[in-house]
Amino acid sequence: MLTRHYPQKYFHRAVEAGGFLFLSGLTADDRSLDLKGQTAQVLDKLEALMKDLGSDPSKIVSATAYITQMEHKDLMNEAWLEFFPSGDLPARATLGVASLGEGILVEVVCVAVR
Repeated sequence: MLTRHYPQKYFHRAVEAGGFLFLSGLTADDRSLDLKGQTAQVLDKLEALMKDLGSDPSKIVSATAYITQMEHKDLMNEAWLEFFPSGDLPARATLGVASLGEGILVEVVCVAVR
């Protein structure tokens, strides 16, 4: 069974299939923040979305982070470790990209267990 949640113009915010949640990329609302601040805001938005879907961040199995400043990856990692308890860290890939849109420094996509 496939269930689509929170339709947007070009995608759904989340798609549920086979007991998994596939969450579309999330970005920060406050683009004046640095990479750590934007990452923290993205993770908070992710937690709220997962709660609405009956899950929580401890059930994230895989995450992909896209960042525009690889030289500042340590700032993203600081926010990441403050958010995830060490035992609940998901598998993760971090990719450097040229642009995510004006002022956007990070976008996170993930897969979680419902």
